[in-house]
Amino acid sequence: MCPVNRAIAISNSQIVVWQTDPQGIIDGGMPILSEIARRKKCAHFLVGIPKTARILEVGCAGGWVGDYLRKGGWKNYIGMDIEHPAAEIVGDIKNWRGLGLQAESIDVIIAFEVIEHVDLVSACFDFLKPGGLLMLTSPVPHFDWIMKTLEAFGLNQKRTSPHSNLVYLDKLPLFETQDYRRVGGLSQWGILRKPQSRVAVC
Repeated sequence: MCPVNRAIAISNSQIVVWQTDPQGIIDGGMPILSEIARRKKCAHFLVGIPKTARILEVGCAGGWVGDYLRKGGWKNYIGMDIEHPAAEIVGDIKNWRGLGLQAESIDVIIAFEVIEHVDLVSACFDFLKPGGLLMLTSPVPHFDWIMKTLEAFGLNQKRTSPHSNLVYLDKLPLFETQDYRRVGGLSQWGILRKPQSRVAVC
């Protein structure tokens, strides 16, 4: 589950949250706003996913989503990242065919804070089963400058690469919007559904 034992400290001019367990510190250095967002993402996105769903996380980085899901009883989770050691699949989602993956084989794709770095919509559409869900978070494009300011003050996690693909999640092509919200005015969260296959009528 999302960690509940925390200590707050100032480190390298950042306000950070250290996650602890009975044995001591197990993870640290997460800026406070990023840690709050993680807890809220667990509650909003993850708890409603069926335990039998095939789940792919794109941009799994340190693996906190996978840790949460595995500890919660989800067995069919796969993490993908372009280079991170926590990933079961190392590669680019846009090259999923070259990685030996199958079309329409995933029930849920999670991509938290990824789409602002790379256009992954078409690849996710191809990879999801009909009716499958795409769960995204991203800065609101016209407020990304505020997110960058929060990063400079150590309140938000620093970006790993430029935000060269800022988009409005409720305007993405191919998908039906199931849920869209702005969080704190600066972030947008979306749950999008791939339409069911249409049956031709003769």
